[in-house]
Amino acid sequence: MTIDTATFTPIWSEEFDAPIEWGAIWVGDRTSAYRYCDHNPDDNKLDWLDPACVTVSGGVATFTATPAGRTLENGLQAWRTGLLTTEYSAEGFQVRTGDHVETRVKLPSGTGAWPALWTWRDGGNEVDSFEYHPDNPNLLELSNNVNRASTYYTDADAIAPDRWVTVGTTYGARSVEWYVNGACVFSDGTGVGDDWSAYPILNLSLSAGQWHPAPCDPAPITFAVDHLRVYREAARW
Repeated sequence: MTIDTATFTPIWSEEFDAPIEWGAIWVGDRTSAYRYCDHNPDDNKLDWLDPACVTVSGGVATFTATPAGRTLENGLQAWRTGLLTTEYSAEGFQVRTGDHVETRVKLPSGTGAWPALWTWRDGGNEVDSFEYHPDNPNLLELSNNVNRASTYYTDADAIAPDRWVTVGTTYGARSVEWYVNGACVFSDGTGVGDDWSAYPILNLSLSAGQWHPAPCDPAPITFAVDHLRVYREAARW
């Protein structure tokens, strides 16, 4: 999507060109989306959140997952991994109806990787800008869980393990739109409503094996992010 500056104003960004501002801008040790705040076996995830698993170098944030040496409540072995959310931060930034969010990510290749950009607040308000699983190497899952709508978007040229891709989402009141490398690939026709808002979450989860393969060996799994930017409609600014 080419940003129309007459319509949208850049209002928030993370360029990963400086150390992560833990506590002020980002929180990485908990999210209300997880039952136990720092882990969530209920959602077929092996995650155990650790801010040390997100590092910044050369303008890129790298999320690294490794075996945690912990056992989840369901008996599965947890993995230490990274998550960034504005929830619980001092700034408490939220996206809202009409905003456009954009991120550029390097999709992972490790079996079990489950990266995503999504939103959460008050037990829901979830819109998934993308979810990715390397066992479906050319596919992104795009979902609006506020007013149920979703699609599987496949593009072998744009989407593949170890490939950089830019993903954007416009949280329209009547229709959410998803963009891949600037092109609109899905409009859901349901939207998020007029008064929606939520905290952005950028993370690397690990699949527990129910819907997608779990990690097959203890080798680290990585996911990289170049930026996260939010634009707001001038009329709502």
